[in-house]
Amino acid sequence: MLSVVGKYLIFLGKLFTRRETFKVYWNRFLDECLAIGISSIFIVAIVAIFIGAVTCVQTRANLVSPVIPVYIVSNIVRDMTLLELSSTFMCVVLAGKVGSNIAGELGTMKISEQIDALEVMGINSASYLVLPKLLASIFTFPLLAIISGFLGIFGGYMAGTLTGIITPEDYIYGIRYSFIPFNVFIAIIKAFVFGFLISTISAFKGYYTRGGALEVGQASTSAVTNSCIAVLIADYLLAELLT
Repeated sequence: MLSVVGKYLIFLGKLFTRRETFKVYWNRFLDECLAIGISSIFIVAIVAIFIGAVTCVQTRANLVSPVIPVYIVSNIVRDMTLLELSSTFMCVVLAGKVGSNIAGELGTMKISEQIDALEVMGINSASYLVLPKLLASIFTFPLLAIISGFLGIFGGYMAGTLTGIITPEDYIYGIRYSFIPFNVFIAIIKAFVFGFLISTISAFKGYYTRGGALEVGQASTSAVTNSCIAVLIADYLLAELLT
């Protein structure tokens, strides 16, 4: 276990040594933003809307006490969405989509000796291939968290108002009631950290793939599971630090 952690830290160090020119990274950075961020908007939007809707419906179903005002439903939807659903839950989903894609791409390049060819040409393959993915992840994940937070609250609004379990006025009032602006920054900070973990762990698993096509699949599976575990551990640590 310690040897793997040490190898991972050495891998992170390789990302920032013998770097290419800014122009090379900028072009690759834009390409990775499209592949990691833009292509993930649809799945993030679908998940966020329905998770927000389910949270609203389930919360209202369990608030059976007449003492509790109905606007607490949207209050709970807001806090759950900002603190957990828009960052942690979204990044667990993205670990499956983005993480497996990064590990599979690098693993295929490794077994087909494309990475070795880059090294022969004197290029730091780890920095050239992985650093743009890392930068794109830590840039796009917070943006996806903001989109997810908005759509989650909107999904709760649509489910609550269309089914008649809460009026639009009560829902808007509950969103505004005792709002803590720092909760938005908590979601952004979490997404930033999770983007770093998912991209680097997945790249690490793919970069050191050995064997053939079977091992590439195993590396992708390992990348997703390890990324999810890392996200959940980091979520707990960040919750202790930020709240």
